[in-house]
Amino acid sequence: MTTYRIGQIVPSSNVTMETEVPALLRARETVAPERFTFHSSRMRMTRVTPEQLRAMDADSDRCALELSDARVDVLGYACLVAVMSTGPGYHRESEQRLHRRTVENGAPAPVVTSAGALVAGLHVLGAKKVALVAPYLRPLARTVVDYLAHEGITVIDHAALEIPDNLAVAAHDPARLPGIAARLAHADADAVVLSACVQMPSLAAVEEAEQQLGKPVVSAAICTVHQLLRALGLPAFAPGAGALLSGAYAGSTSPAQGPTPAAPVSGPPAVVPQPPAAPPSGPLGCAPTV
Repeated sequence: MTTYRIGQIVPSSNVTMETEVPALLRARETVAPERFTFHSSRMRMTRVTPEQLRAMDADSDRCALELSDARVDVLGYACLVAVMSTGPGYHRESEQRLHRRTVENGAPAPVVTSAGALVAGLHVLGAKKVALVAPYLRPLARTVVDYLAHEGITVIDHAALEIPDNLAVAAHDPARLPGIAARLAHADADAVVLSACVQMPSLAAVEEAEQQLGKPVVSAAICTVHQLLRALGLPAFAPGAGALLSGAYAGSTSPAQGPTPAAPVSGPPAVVPQPPAAPPSGPLGCAPTV
């Protein structure tokens, strides 16, 4: 049995990344042999404004160094909008730079940004058009829309919840999200992003939203876990986390299934038989963040 150390670069006021990412990987542990430990380094940020986001991103190099001191196996950078607001395609530059910090420290580890993970996850689904829910003020939400457009993904409709305080973002009730998403013009969307932010909790509502909307539903956290697992060379699978982590997509198979071809994005998500292991109680084994 192999244990992997997951490093997380986290805004100082983020209280969701360190609950949702472990919840997803703990759920995976019920059906797969790998085990995970979690290690964080924090960057100062309390309000989701361009000024604080820029200052916070400048501190990410220090966090990468600190986490590489712990010899983590992979790093996840947990602020989507900080990366996207820096400019089109910046997730690639950020991931490469932070990886270099780990190399220079003698502990090379791949780096996944939640911004790059959302882009990658939507491409895995084959989603060209999406509807999206974000907690940000309207100008920052527009930044996310434009960033995805630069990556070949059209946001046909989006909701900006306009919550500037980052702790208030974490306190948003995930039970409200399916209703918010249902009010978007999503009929022509290939997928729905239920939370374009790793601070806004959504795991408890993802599968409900998929059933209600009849198409794949993802979040920044789900996409981040997908890419963390891919970076580790592991099947990107976790039960109870919607289509992307269901094992239905190439490179994401359940350990009980073996390789499968990529699933089509039209219509409801494919139903994939799950391994015969009892999942933890409650959504993904933990209560929603409040």
